[in-house]
Amino acid sequence: MTNHLNLTIRKGTRADASTIAEFNIAMALETEGKKLDRRKIESGVRGLMNNPNYGFYLVAVYKEQVVGSLMITFEWSDWRNGLFWWIQSVYVIPEYRRRGVYRAMYDKVKKLASGDPSVCGFRLYVEKENLTAQKTYRDLGMDETAYRMFEEDRIES
Repeated sequence: MTNHLNLTIRKGTRADASTIAEFNIAMALETEGKKLDRRKIESGVRGLMNNPNYGFYLVAVYKEQVVGSLMITFEWSDWRNGLFWWIQSVYVIPEYRRRGVYRAMYDKVKKLASGDPSVCGFRLYVEKENLTAQKTYRDLGMDETAYRMFEEDRIES
């Protein structure tokens, strides 16, 4: 059952950095069983905030409490002569899930992008086993791509 909340969606600020870091730590543990180093994560969150060319955060606020967040980073596409906005580090506090928080943040992403003609689309990656999130993304009009993701992680976690 969806229970839409009266949310405020805004760009994350330095005052939100600790909360966003907490969300990232919780998400990594929940989705991948990884324990992240708090100092490194807070430094990473502040690093993005200090470098707006890398991206930005959105936070969902309900009754003065941040209940969700996501990060947008940018990828240049030479094929499209535009930017993809990558949606990353999505987290919603468990008791606020399935209540329209992610939908409200995604709507804000699309609204912000509509004012920027360089944005050619949105992308995200999701854990293969996270079927609930995959359903949410499909319900919002996103399609699964034919691509597989590969990486070489050169930094120890």
